[in-house]
Order: sequence, then structure tokens, then C-alpha cells
Amino acid sequence: MNRVYISLGSNRGRREENLQRSIELLNEKAGKVVQRSSVYETEPWQMTDSTDFLNQVVLLETALNADTLMDTILGIESALGRIRTAERYEPRTIDIDILFFNNDIIETEKVIVPHPHLQSRRFVLNPLNELAPGLMHPVLQKSMEQLLQECGDSLEVSRLVSK
Repeated sequence: MNRVYISLGSNRGRREENLQRSIELLNEKAGKVVQRSSVYETEPWQMTDSTDFLNQVVLLETALNADTLMDTILGIESALGRIRTAERYEPRTIDIDILFFNNDIIETEKVIVPHPHLQSRRFVLNPLNELAPGLMHPVLQKSMEQLLQECGDSLEVSRLVSK
């Protein structure tokens, strides 16, 4: 069974519902979400005039390989109204990224893991550190706690209190 850390983000529509529905669909189509972080509200990364994101990290146990999981994720994003355009940083109903796939280093046409930018993004590191502070980045050989302490990203990231 593969253990995969996945980030979820939404800043369009019903953001909390988008996160919850993506978790439900991951459970239906990809495996079992066995852990989830708190939800964090974050300033949009490299976007202006955009609503804040809600972000969360989940741990998925799956029998799927990385490429098949990516296809499944793209299908989930599409089902939840994500429309991909040439613009890289834009508002979206849902964004689902594979952060880590086991302790593997993978570079295919579909998947690059560890996610190449996770160490630069506080909106990923905060929830990831909540779930697995001692998790080691297989390329950088640093824990999530270390990466968060060293992160130069100054965007505001606030943990939401559950209702």
C-alpha cells in the first residue's frame, strides 16, 4: 500500500465544501484518506485580486501507482469544476497536488515527486508539518519542521478553528 501526502486548495465557490468533496472523491476513487490536517486560510500564491485559499493536507493510502493516481486526481478536479487554462496561478474551485509518494523520487511526464516547490510554500508546509513534522524530504534530507522553519514565504497562513 502506497502512502501519499496530498495538498488540497480552493479559493472559488464554497471553499470548505470543495475540500470536503475532494476528500470524499479521493476515498471513492483512489484509496483511503487516513489522516487530514486542519484547514488553513492563506493568501493566494502569486495572484492579485483573488480570494484567500483554504488549504489542507491529507494522507492517502492507495494501491494506485503515481501516474494512475495523477489521472484520478485530474478527474476529481474536473468533476469539481476545475478548468485548467494556460494561466498557471489563477483562482480555482480545487487544486490537488501530490506532495510525497512514499519516500519515492519520481519524474515522469505526469508526476514529479516530491513536489518541486513544496519547500517554498508555507500554505503547504504548515498543514504538512501538522501531520508529519518528522517526515524527511527524500531529496533535501530535511524534516518538514526544518523546512517550515527555513521557509522564506511571508504570505499569511492561519489555521481555522473548527465550528
